[in-house]
Amino acid sequence: PRVYPPPVSASPPSLHRSNARPSHTFGSTNFRTRGCRWHRCSSRMRSRGSLVLLTHVLLCLVSGAYSGRMSSYVRNEFPSDDIPLEHKSLEVPKGYNAPQQVHITQGDYDGKAVIISWVTPSEPAPTQVFYSKEENRYDQKAQGTMTNYTFYDYKSGYIHHCLVEGLEYNTKYYYKIGTGDSAREFWFQTPPAIDVDAPYTFGIIGDLGQTFNSLSTLQHYLKSGGESVLFVGDLSYADRYQHNDGIRWDSWGRFVERSTAYQPWIWNSGNHEIEYRPDLGETSTFKPYLHRYSTPYLASKSSSPMWYAVRRASAHIIVLSSYSPFVKYTPQWMWLKGELKRVDREKTPWLIVLMHAPMYNSNDAHYMEGESMRAAFEKWFVKYKVDLVFAGHVHAYERSYRISNINYNVTSGNRYPVPDKSAPVYITVGDGGNQEGLAWRFSDPQPDYSAFREASYGHSTLQLVNRTHAVYQWNRNDDGKHVPTDNVVFHNQYWASNTRRRRLKKKHLRYESLEGLMSML
Repeated sequence: PRVYPPPVSASPPSLHRSNARPSHTFGSTNFRTRGCRWHRCSSRMRSRGSLVLLTHVLLCLVSGAYSGRMSSYVRNEFPSDDIPLEHKSLEVPKGYNAPQQVHITQGDYDGKAVIISWVTPSEPAPTQVFYSKEENRYDQKAQGTMTNYTFYDYKSGYIHHCLVEGLEYNTKYYYKIGTGDSAREFWFQTPPAIDVDAPYTFGIIGDLGQTFNSLSTLQHYLKSGGESVLFVGDLSYADRYQHNDGIRWDSWGRFVERSTAYQPWIWNSGNHEIEYRPDLGETSTFKPYLHRYSTPYLASKSSSPMWYAVRRASAHIIVLSSYSPFVKYTPQWMWLKGELKRVDREKTPWLIVLMHAPMYNSNDAHYMEGESMRAAFEKWFVKYKVDLVFAGHVHAYERSYRISNINYNVTSGNRYPVPDKSAPVYITVGDGGNQEGLAWRFSDPQPDYSAFREASYGHSTLQLVNRTHAVYQWNRNDDGKHVPTDNVVFHNQYWASNTRRRRLKKKHLRYESLEGLMSML
């Protein structure tokens, strides 16, 4: 792998028990290179990836005034009202029974399949996808399944799920669904082959909803260059309507179609997907979500679509359910234990976990709600050197340093997180839009583990450059304008340590060989 300039460190210089913040704006930055100095690195920085990294390191310096601090920005918030059903962003496609709410997700473990889903509102229709690598040709066909459901007095349309498999990597495919004048055409791009240095860009969105703030977030993401979305839960907020009005599930599907029909969204559920309403006779959980949004859970040997894993480019992505049992020996606990053992950092160096309720959160909203999952899984995240944990739920943005609290128990007295280079960075992105508004009240003073926080709407992007470096950016919706606000270059802790060990071992072997030759003379 190429050697890049050192990242903006995700760990603070210290996390003592006082609440003092760094005395300078970028106290977490350390520009001492690991084995080479800036002038030695410069001769190697000729690739496009190097230029991207250098640009973002400089951008991080510019935005460093926010590092380790509470943002002083105060948002002039749009009304948190849902977009009216007659608005053009929610419009129904033309044609009788035309497919709508089209969305794609990954369909297998390694990115060579997609699940294409859509709804025909009026009557059943063939669940067929015609596709090709050439536009307007459509010489291949995949067959799927159809379902529908009722929720109190709402009856869904006919929901189609079709697995398209055996795809080639890094290839653009065109596809058509529907028949006659109502047929609709779209396209998608498959990811590069699984490889330790495969570059890829993810978008990260959570708690989106369907307000005008949501529309701003989605419009900004569409311009970001993201190739796939990691979605951390809370989709339509249909449960905020009387009788959990399923019409708002339909409108949300049409709302996000401008992205979901063209690139995979890796789905995760949130509390607004539970929809447990025994007062309405609805006693099963996640009913609309499970009917509408398919996941490739069987490919990762999961027993439930609520938790699963996929590999994409150079990333291994694990999706966890905050609202399914996860304590010791439950199915989710057992599955995660096995899945972490399956991770091969020689092929997928970036290990990313998605959940809904954050483990670390300094906002008054939902404070400590993720503590039970932290107690159950944090030690594994540290052991296996998880790089990033993305969550939503809290309607604000926050990024932590690399910290852990695995030594905490009721008798140890170690109540405070400490710096830990093997620990993940925890990022809360529950700020997609939603009808409930922003979570303004953060704890004061700001905890030492919190690197940056702000109550604004927005989205994030994560650009995987190679096995050692990734460029992360959170983008604020500034009164409808897209403003890059939090910028960090992440260093892959696993590959850094292993690369160093390999180099040291190689150097040691050369030294031993030289000594052997000298002794023979």
